[in-house]
Amino acid sequence: MTQKHDLYSMTDVELEEYFLSLGEPKFRAKQVFPRLAEGTPLSEMTNLSKKLRERLEEETLDTLPRVEAKLVSKVDGTIKYLFRLHDGECVESVFMRYKHGNTLCISSQVGCRMGCKFCASTIGGRVRDLLPSELLGQVIAASRDTGERVSNIVMMGIGEPLDNFDNVVKFLKLVNLPGGLNIGYRHISLSTCGVVTGIDKLAEVDIPITLSISLHAATDEKRSAIMPVNNKWKIKDLLEACVRYYKRTGRRISFEYTLISGKNDTEADARELADLLNSYFRPISAPIHVNLIRVNEVKETGFKQGSTEQANAFAALLEKRGITATVRRRLGSDVNAACGQLRRNTANSGENKD
Repeated sequence: MTQKHDLYSMTDVELEEYFLSLGEPKFRAKQVFPRLAEGTPLSEMTNLSKKLRERLEEETLDTLPRVEAKLVSKVDGTIKYLFRLHDGECVESVFMRYKHGNTLCISSQVGCRMGCKFCASTIGGRVRDLLPSELLGQVIAASRDTGERVSNIVMMGIGEPLDNFDNVVKFLKLVNLPGGLNIGYRHISLSTCGVVTGIDKLAEVDIPITLSISLHAATDEKRSAIMPVNNKWKIKDLLEACVRYYKRTGRRISFEYTLISGKNDTEADARELADLLNSYFRPISAPIHVNLIRVNEVKETGFKQGSTEQANAFAALLEKRGITATVRRRLGSDVNAACGQLRRNTANSGENKD
């Protein structure tokens, strides 16, 4: 069986080469590339001949995700999507509206093998990596469904982006291309649980996105208990990689810290976190920002949220020690906008029907 070509994973230059290989002029790429970014089906690209459209439909892979389920928040209009992929697997994306523009949180893998104890995405493990086209396709599909432009991307959905490094980097280059989605790198944030080798590789690629580190604890004992990745790369290894990244790129790193009641949310935890980050980043005059997140309560984890007052008090303690801290605003609270739950619930309902 002849392997099909993945048009959505091609840059404009690669698309030119593809059309030349078909015996077509390379300007066909300029006819097709912007239409792909709009999510226009090949059958509707009437700027191409019917014969060429039929050939493309036969020889290419349709990787654009389809909306399988859609939950719209009655509180703030946040939309949680369950996208069905071409092989039947599902991933989630969350569309959020802010004053500064629309943000889409996207997935990078089907499932996740990192095993963070507070996360629904990792229950059941990793199934496969997403192709560059499937990463891009989430943005295209959400924009097409809402009729609104996505101006900001957060790679914080299902999966660990740096565990799918090559496909993620290709996606970052694709989503930035003029004539396509043309989303600026500075409007893209990538969140990692701490894959040290990936952080170093990302620094070498030198794409000016915002790197976010899921830290969630200030001691190895506490971090290893909730994040298995810490058994491979200790906090020292992770923060040294962050220092290297900052020295190489000059880009500020944001630290995510999920507050879990009774686990990592005490005054002592706040002081330890401040002392830890200051010890690494004050000597190199790097800005420090901590994004505090009240844990999403997932039945399988048993973890509980503390109060908003506790979260604000934690932030205030960090601020007193010179660290910028914010408590993340919770959008889509009535549709469980944290990734992983909708996919898992859908999978479970399918199992129950058998």
